[in-house]
Amino acid sequence: MGSYLNPGNFSFRGSLRSKIYVDKSELIAKTNEVLYTEQKYICVSRPRRFGKSMAANMLAAYYDRSENTEELFQNLSISKDRSYKENLNQYDVIKINMQEFLSMSETVEEMLQMLKDYLVSDFKEAFREIQFRDEKNLIQVMKDVFSYTRCPFVILIDEWDCLFREYKQNKEAQKKYLDFLRAWLKDKDYVALAYMTGILPIKKYGSHSALNMFTEYSMTNPREMAEYFGFTEVEVKKLCERFHRNFEETRAWYDGYELVTVDGEEKICYSMYSPKSVVDVMLSGVFDNYWNQTETYEALKSYIKLNFDGLKDAIIRMLAGERVQVNIGTFSNDMTSFQGKDDVLTLLIHLGYLSYHWPDKTVTIPNKEVSQEYINAISTMDWAEVTRSVEDSKMLLEALWNMDEKAVAAGIDKAHREISILQYNNENALSCTINLAFYFAREYYTIIRELPTGKGFADICFIPRKIHLDKPAVIIELKWDKTAQGAIRQIKEKQYVDALDEYRGELLLVGINYDKGTKMHTCVIEQMCKE
Repeated sequence: MGSYLNPGNFSFRGSLRSKIYVDKSELIAKTNEVLYTEQKYICVSRPRRFGKSMAANMLAAYYDRSENTEELFQNLSISKDRSYKENLNQYDVIKINMQEFLSMSETVEEMLQMLKDYLVSDFKEAFREIQFRDEKNLIQVMKDVFSYTRCPFVILIDEWDCLFREYKQNKEAQKKYLDFLRAWLKDKDYVALAYMTGILPIKKYGSHSALNMFTEYSMTNPREMAEYFGFTEVEVKKLCERFHRNFEETRAWYDGYELVTVDGEEKICYSMYSPKSVVDVMLSGVFDNYWNQTETYEALKSYIKLNFDGLKDAIIRMLAGERVQVNIGTFSNDMTSFQGKDDVLTLLIHLGYLSYHWPDKTVTIPNKEVSQEYINAISTMDWAEVTRSVEDSKMLLEALWNMDEKAVAAGIDKAHREISILQYNNENALSCTINLAFYFAREYYTIIRELPTGKGFADICFIPRKIHLDKPAVIIELKWDKTAQGAIRQIKEKQYVDALDEYRGELLLVGINYDKGTKMHTCVIEQMCKE
């Protein structure tokens, strides 16, 4: 029996022949490991732009016994694995895109009935010689087929969670869907492997999951699947060399997703890139926001405007480049059951709008592309003070380049007054204000907070990316209720400039102080040239 609704897996063949292909076939070896254990259920949840369908197509092409596909894999990594020959083209494969059935139906009952009818029809056509005991019962039909062929099924379900995204408020419809999947898949001899992909982790009901037989791999806990969630930094570097693109710029725009796995006692951290955006920039050569080709800022807007205590503060801090603590444990794995800001932030991780840093349990906005979506969303909300601060950051950066100390101090004063939601009581709060006030600097610079030096940490450094070397590097030292001149003195005495060992060119030393008495900022700027 061929892959359902995907005969011959030609979509995978097409991806192999496309201009951009990254060998992710080691994913098959990881999946094969499941076949050698009693655990045979995998659910992978990751953002839509992270190539879920391509992975499902690849698995279908590898496992499907209706066609010899060895030529597709003979030059890929999987061909060197011990399990390669044992599982190649050894199973009947059913591949389903749930979104197609949802789009063709009006209710969940109609969707499930259509799915069952189509599958049964496909079985009857493929196995005309079998006398089925109950042609209306999908489970019995699959039992009959397995009894006849003794060949178990690999069942691949793409967009498995689409019903939870379309029927957000319909708990009864969600429960019927989960009950169907459980009855169809759980503890069935005819299942060799059930592999589901989607955006959301499996929905929980109370303290139990209706699909508790699945091993889940997600953006918050990718485990040993981490390196297959997208393009790794090594792979992107190779693509940049191949297509003559600027890697530093690619990293600024599309990097930032941090996925961690554990090998023995060693933590391995992967810097993950969205395949969709990387492919687009490699082909076009234009560094731009490709997010809105799959999502619109309206989706983000609907979540960040929810009136949960601390949510707005968290978003502003992340726009300023800070990490925000999050508790992902209360998330109910749906798009409506929010108990507080942590549940909203956790959903944004799964949607790809935030990166989760597992070691310290924090979240950040991953890169320039995603940050622009936040700005787009905020610009249409009642967060006018944030929008003004971002717009004013262009003029503030110009004032910095012009070494206009009074204009820089005045610009920071304005940002402080307008973003009054931030508690302003120490140098960390001052640092957050400075980073948000200089938001536009990301157009030209790699911004490093607390850059380690030989004698301490420089508070903020702006290092121009290679295509913007006409701009000066900047070292900013912050003081709280002291003096801006003292900040400049500290930069020199602790030799912070030496930390920029590879940089050559114009350099601005900036001291900024906040006076608690006057509630005003002062700024001192000095220029030097690093030879």
